[in-house]
Amino acid sequence: MQTALIDALNAYADANGGGEGVFMTPIPGFGFMRTSRETLPQHIIYKPSLCVVVQGEKQVMFGKALMTYREGQALIVNVEIPAIGRVTKASPEKPLIGLVIELDTDIMREVMEEIETPPPPNDDIGLGAFVADFEGPLADCVVRLVRLLATPRAIAVLRPAIMREISFWLLTGSHGAEVCKVVLPNSRTRRLSEAIQVLRNNFSHPVRIDELASIAHMSPSSFHQHFKTLTSMTPLQYQKQLRLLRARHLMSDGNIHVSDAAYQVGYESASQFSREYARMFGTPPKRDAVELRAAPYEPAL
Repeated sequence: MQTALIDALNAYADANGGGEGVFMTPIPGFGFMRTSRETLPQHIIYKPSLCVVVQGEKQVMFGKALMTYREGQALIVNVEIPAIGRVTKASPEKPLIGLVIELDTDIMREVMEEIETPPPPNDDIGLGAFVADFEGPLADCVVRLVRLLATPRAIAVLRPAIMREISFWLLTGSHGAEVCKVVLPNSRTRRLSEAIQVLRNNFSHPVRIDELASIAHMSPSSFHQHFKTLTSMTPLQYQKQLRLLRARHLMSDGNIHVSDAAYQVGYESASQFSREYARMFGTPPKRDAVELRAAPYEPAL
């Protein structure tokens, strides 16, 4: 299984410029990374996704929660969470190859409704990400999805069915009770994820905990507690990371002045923006922007 994935991903990378870095593909929501070097920690926003290490080793930190996953393992992310990731094992002889498949929660809900014996409900709130073994029917589905890269005309026809299969095996596998939390009707995780999406779509505006708690059908204190458990950060910390990551992309993608980037993401004080930016990325925004334009920022998958 691993050999088939390695061969298919290497063939696609070599046919599309070769080298190292992040390779986006014509399959919606699917990309992969190849690198022969360990990397410094990089900030990234994980969407609900299946992240597989095909070869090598990676570490991801959600707040203070550190997770390591290696060849034959996958990181499964249930909700959208900012994190810090790094490659911890890679070499020219055996480069890191890691892939990401974004999960479609609408498809997962449809599949959930059709499962005759769904996973037993468990409404406990935990961190919205975990590491699991990558094997069996789930791995077989991913191999077949990757092989579609060799026949682009088949992607639109066959991808939807494979994504339903992936959803089925995730929901009925050994971690199904954890995966299903985000699609169970009226579950706390699902209600929190809906509030997170509102925060995500309006991150440049002031955080109103009462409104987010109302969306999640919780009291403000309960919402704050469960939000931190699910994402490993408070709503304000979550918003701050979204703002600073967006500002970094703005400065990387175009010739935008630091103060303009700050105001676009919701800061009223450029000096406060600069302080928080330097604290998060380790360098002042102006200097970082110059370096980003010289070597555009490419988040790790």
